[in-house]
Amino acid sequence: MPGMSATRWKIWNALMLCLTGFAVAATEPFFFVQLSDPQLGMFTDNRDFTQETANLEFAVATINRLRPAFVVVTGDLVNQPGHAAQIHEYQRIIHQIAPDIPVHSLPGNHDVGNHPTAASVAAYTNHFGPDHYTFRHDSFVGIGLNSTLIHSPQHAPALAAAQEQWLASELQQARAAGARHIVIFAHHPWFLKSADEPDEYFNIPAEHRRRHLQWFREAGVTHLFSGHYHRNAVGRDGDLEAVTTGPVGMPLAGGKSGLRIVVVRDEGLAHRYYDFGELPKTVDLPVPAATGKQ
Repeated sequence: MPGMSATRWKIWNALMLCLTGFAVAATEPFFFVQLSDPQLGMFTDNRDFTQETANLEFAVATINRLRPAFVVVTGDLVNQPGHAAQIHEYQRIIHQIAPDIPVHSLPGNHDVGNHPTAASVAAYTNHFGPDHYTFRHDSFVGIGLNSTLIHSPQHAPALAAAQEQWLASELQQARAAGARHIVIFAHHPWFLKSADEPDEYFNIPAEHRRRHLQWFREAGVTHLFSGHYHRNAVGRDGDLEAVTTGPVGMPLAGGKSGLRIVVVRDEGLAHRYYDFGELPKTVDLPVPAATGKQ
């Protein structure tokens, strides 16, 4: 049922078993990979992207070896908005992911500018595709957002308002459809440690944060995956977990380059960030519990 915590889901499932003799069918566990901030050109301030190429190719080789259900790239695909060579190199490498593994890329502030305009968003969508969208895998619903429009909407207010209206509708539809997991993906962290933390460069301003977090709680969202911080952070607000993932590209403040693996089970999500020196050989998935009349 949409909006249920793992505990409430177990209680409801047990009740259904008592009343009908059947539990709700379990879905097969799966995993996905989150990449963030490949940001081609950052290591050398746009003089070249040799290191970013090596890092992203290594991430792609890992993805093709592990075979996740899908990949989400949470923004800052390039370092300089509109840089043709950086864009081409990102696309060349990301297209090496096996064609049967869906890849969902999202814009960051280095893709559309710190203060996006209609023109900069249009340039992004022309090169990379939609800047916000919904995708589904079984009963999992992922909602990808252009968080730079949320962070700094002043130069593209119509686009920001349209995205908000679309988001409200998508959340309502996912909840009504009975999605077991509704997860938000965006470049900017909504918060790093706590939902009431003060505004800073790396989080969504509180005036926009409060409104969206309320929508997420009402819809039953449990996880918010983001990047932008170039290191890892995890914060909680009740049942809502904000997961900030370190970079494929250049890390900051003692962080390490790597990727995040997220395992999705009926009862919830488990995740871990792996730097490139500790990548797993395989991802072990649990066997679903038997369902049906005992």
